[in-house]
Amino acid sequence: MKAAVLLRCAACALALLCGTASMRAETHYKPHISIGARAGASLGEMSFSPSVKQLWNTGSTGAVTFRYTEEKLFGLIAELGWVQRGWKENYELLPFEYSRTLTYINLPLLTHIYFGSPRFKGFVNLGPQVSFLLGESTKANFDYHNPTTVPDYPANRRQTEQLYTPVKNKFDYGICAGAGIEFYVSPRNSLSLEGRFYYGLGNIYPSAKADTFSASRSMSIEVTLGYFFRLK
Repeated sequence: MKAAVLLRCAACALALLCGTASMRAETHYKPHISIGARAGASLGEMSFSPSVKQLWNTGSTGAVTFRYTEEKLFGLIAELGWVQRGWKENYELLPFEYSRTLTYINLPLLTHIYFGSPRFKGFVNLGPQVSFLLGESTKANFDYHNPTTVPDYPANRRQTEQLYTPVKNKFDYGICAGAGIEFYVSPRNSLSLEGRFYYGLGNIYPSAKADTFSASRSMSIEVTLGYFFRLK
């Protein structure tokens, strides 16, 4: 009697295991690996404290992309690229112009969340990013190294140290978030359009109590077109 009960229990357990394995096999999502590239325009600004009147500084951005999707809705993205940040001084109606472009090489590692049909998808990317300053350039129509000697320059009404102070910290880190759409031309080829925002957590200038700026953090907006090819 006990043996019969044990056999029945074993049979039920075996059937349950087989059913669970079958369900897992049916719902298992095959991993996909894709490589691609994206390029477009960037807008840069700085978060200064004390504040500085600014406008967005235009530049370029681009990256080589590696994407791995393991689950049905989730994946990971790693990129190696460049971006131009910086800022442009806002002089309102005064006849002065100044812009400073900071060119970084960057490496973001992003969580990739996507949804939609096999042909058309929406997605959200979110994660950390590290950057290293490759170079900088400045455009101005006055002597920004000596702004107090420039006729009619409003040096007594605005910060001036940011105009000529060299970047102290070339390494930057922060958080970026993006959203966009992706259209599959074929099962292995797709085109994407993405908007991405970056907020830096590091300061480009020294930020001790004796220094002028307690905060000098980079911000940027990127709009890019991309192409992906699925390897697997």
